[in-house]
Amino acid sequence: MQVVSLVTQKGGSGKTTLAVNLAVAACRAGRRTLILDLDPQGTAEAWYQDREEAEPRLVRLEAADLPRALELARRQGFTLAFIDTPGRDAPAVASAIRQSDFCLVPCRPTPPDMKAQPATVATIRRLGRPFAFVLTQTPPRGFRIREAQQGLAVLGPVVPVPVVARSVYQDAQGAGLGVVEYEPAGKAAEEMARLWAWLARRLERIAHDAQAHLARRPAS
Repeated sequence: MQVVSLVTQKGGSGKTTLAVNLAVAACRAGRRTLILDLDPQGTAEAWYQDREEAEPRLVRLEAADLPRALELARRQGFTLAFIDTPGRDAPAVASAIRQSDFCLVPCRPTPPDMKAQPATVATIRRLGRPFAFVLTQTPPRGFRIREAQQGLAVLGPVVPVPVVARSVYQDAQGAGLGVVEYEPAGKAAEEMARLWAWLARRLERIAHDAQAHLARRPAS
């Protein structure tokens, strides 16, 4: 099972929106997917309570219970887990990063959000996990996206799929759906499908590299 955390120390960046929408996209791609909600606000759990589909599953828990929950999920046959983290609880965020194969760092293209990213990146680098930024709540086009991509690229990789501020994300979330379900032919569904495709390729490379590393280890 692979684990992806949505992490940033700036609130309101869209972690929950990405977690639930990517989880739905992963399910539609055939991955048995779990969402682990560490955020005390419980926004992902509220979405799950409104949802009629059985997948993805969601569990709300405390950071101390995360390792045990992930081990149980592995035994139950889940192949992918998304961790929705709180905005400012440093121990919980560090725990999620430590358990992750990959971290997505949402960031809005605003000066306060950009200035908050070095602290998040420092924690991820200290714990030795791969990561990438994903721009969220962006305008449809324009110089702000380019400037933000260039600024974030100084700190680390940037996903080449900005997530535009669209009301359909809130509409879908209120209905307990992902945008790929709520408005399958819409622009939000297209960008979320592209974001999932990018992440799926990244996870495939991580899995391949891990297998190659194990194959190179001498037999004991």
